[in-house]
Amino acid sequence: MYPCPWFGAQGRRPSNPRHSTLPAYDILRRRNPASALVELRAALAPELTRKRALKARAARSVAAQRNGFLPQLSLTMASESPLRRVARTGLYDTARYKSPSEARMAVLNHFSACGWSLQHVENELTGQFPGLAALYGTPQRQARLLPYEWAKAQSFTSTQVLQKRDPHRQRKKTAPINNTSPTLTTGGAGKLSSAGVHQLVNDLENILYAVVDHRLRARGRQGLSLRLLIRGLLGYMRAKETDVLDVGCRTLAAAMGKHHVTIARLLPVLVAASDGILTKVADARHKTADVYLIQLPEQYQQLARELSWRKGKIHAIRPVFRALGDATALVYEAIERGRDAPTTADLVRATGVSRNACSAALAEMQALGMIQRQGGTWKTTTVNLRMLAARLGVMDDYLEQISRNRHERAAWHAYLDRFFTTQVQKADLFDPERDEYWLPPDDAAIWYAA
Repeated sequence: MYPCPWFGAQGRRPSNPRHSTLPAYDILRRRNPASALVELRAALAPELTRKRALKARAARSVAAQRNGFLPQLSLTMASESPLRRVARTGLYDTARYKSPSEARMAVLNHFSACGWSLQHVENELTGQFPGLAALYGTPQRQARLLPYEWAKAQSFTSTQVLQKRDPHRQRKKTAPINNTSPTLTTGGAGKLSSAGVHQLVNDLENILYAVVDHRLRARGRQGLSLRLLIRGLLGYMRAKETDVLDVGCRTLAAAMGKHHVTIARLLPVLVAASDGILTKVADARHKTADVYLIQLPEQYQQLARELSWRKGKIHAIRPVFRALGDATALVYEAIERGRDAPTTADLVRATGVSRNACSAALAEMQALGMIQRQGGTWKTTTVNLRMLAARLGVMDDYLEQISRNRHERAAWHAYLDRFFTTQVQKADLFDPERDEYWLPPDDAAIWYAA
């Protein structure tokens, strides 16, 4: 049996020995069944519809030219854009584009901005834009580079569109023309800008050190975890530059050095104890985590403005403190971010840690070279905390937890995908009543409308 390379029909070996080495003879001699022809027509229906539409458009254009309604248009008219001329002819301005690669990217960026898809571009490489195919040199090079360069073009154009739509990047004229002109808003009531988020985090840090820490000290060991958890949320808030966080429990657990079940139990407690700073606005759904809003309550705004901001960055639990403990992390933070070099008594008052626990933490960190004592006060050294964590063997546990989280997250996503996959039937591939083909823009119609 010899399968037909296109129609899918099968023919038998010819009885004539003279044709035993020519299977194509038997394929051409025997007609294909009606079912194969139906499948072929269904597969070619979109392309045939597109060809008929193009032919009808060309006929209408010729009729309009003959009747005097539309002047004769040529592909070399000034109305043709320069980038489309490059795509049609393959010739580009060497003073503007130093290589064929830059010319190709300019053309692909233009097509991406016009709303084209990769299939549209591939269809026109053998149609009205053979010059773009010539810029690739060989078909093998075109097949290898076109998908990659098209992805870059789509990423570039989408970034440009977002920047143009960003109200904080637009330069609008806010001065009124006359007394009756409406006052234009500055966008302050909308999404916070990057600078606004950093300012909010600085104010929240002041409230954290002045109010929240003192309230959480009464909760004992749970209070230590809650104080570090809110520090981790503020750190993610600064990193993501947003006041709406959807960070999962496993991500917070990796930053805290704890189990994700512990984080899930601590978050509702922190919401209730934060006095309006942390608010849950949406529950987790499918692949998204719980959504929390972090804001500065009105009763703390005046206090946040009166206090000065602190130096440095806020952290949850850096890997080295997985081995040293939560109390040691708070003591080190008080030394690192203190306004002045603190004494041991100052650290006890600032951190709320007992005198014995504070002295033990100071002695351990001094032995590791993390801090040093000068004139009765404590100061941090230039030791690399990440390298110190590697020396203590903590980095292996940290990386193992991240790897475990990725594996569990992938398994959960795979479980969810089972309920979202739909079986595509063969009849759904083409609907004669639906336009599944794409027509290139009619340059003549655009010129005539202009």
